[in-house]
Amino acid sequence: MTLCNSLAKFSIHLLCTQLLIIDDLGIGGIDINIGPILLEIIDQQSAQGSLVITSQFPTNKWYDLFNDPTIADAILDRIVHRAHVIELKGESIRKLKAKGV
Repeated sequence: MTLCNSLAKFSIHLLCTQLLIIDDLGIGGIDINIGPILLEIIDQQSAQGSLVITSQFPTNKWYDLFNDPTIADAILDRIVHRAHVIELKGESIRKLKAKGV
């Protein structure tokens, strides 16, 4: 069984949730084979539940994370359509704790 087949099957289970959290979107890049599965997950979740996405990347850089511009357009269109963007600024809590602040 390939990674994509496993993800496709796992995505069915994800769609049963009221709130889906995708943490650290784009860390390590988004494989061209994962894009269509992510699109399906986001499309279904936006129709029947809530979605929270976190990322180290600013939202204006999200398009560049995808290898396929068509998939990028489709995913970002669905995200932006109903999004409430909260942008955090400043040092991370981990860095502050490491400094003893």
